[in-house]
Amino acid sequence: MIIILLGPPGAGKGTQCERLVERYSIVQLSTGDMLRAAVAAGTEMGLKAKEVMDRGDLVSDDIVVGIIADRIEEADCANGFILDGFPRTVAQAEALDAMLAEKGLQLDHVISMEVDEAALFARIEKRAAETGGARSDDNAETLKKRLEVYHEQTAPIIPYYREKGALKTVDGMQDIDSVTESLYAILD
Repeated sequence: MIIILLGPPGAGKGTQCERLVERYSIVQLSTGDMLRAAVAAGTEMGLKAKEVMDRGDLVSDDIVVGIIADRIEEADCANGFILDGFPRTVAQAEALDAMLAEKGLQLDHVISMEVDEAALFARIEKRAAETGGARSDDNAETLKKRLEVYHEQTAPIIPYYREKGALKTVDGMQDIDSVTESLYAILD
């Protein structure tokens, strides 16, 4: 099963991915996590990514597409995977479609988590407090920039997948367990 989980920053994609991974025995592929791991490791790519991420901008398509293409070749992706934070642009969605087709794979589900953006600021502040600011992008100023980038570049993915007949939506403002049950209803 290959799933894309869409939604603005702070929508709860990471939390829901953890639950889906456990239930369906698939792997969560978070480009954000992969990039943060490269930042933590201090790799050259990680340092470049950190500078971009700290500004709230998007990492270049070639870096992201390359990371995903390599990662889905690994054995733990054989049962499927959830893409969390990818694609972020229509160009990436098209590149993903082409890459999957080359590998004889296809998307099974594209799900958009719909949320009230005013509530996202409270969520990000709460996450920053809970993690002690472990993520450098967990602050209101960066979130504002990330939301602007989301609306400009990522939101057009929603009609792209809707036109393909692949898009489902979930009310991300429900409590966490209700969001999970809504996702299970789609995936089961």
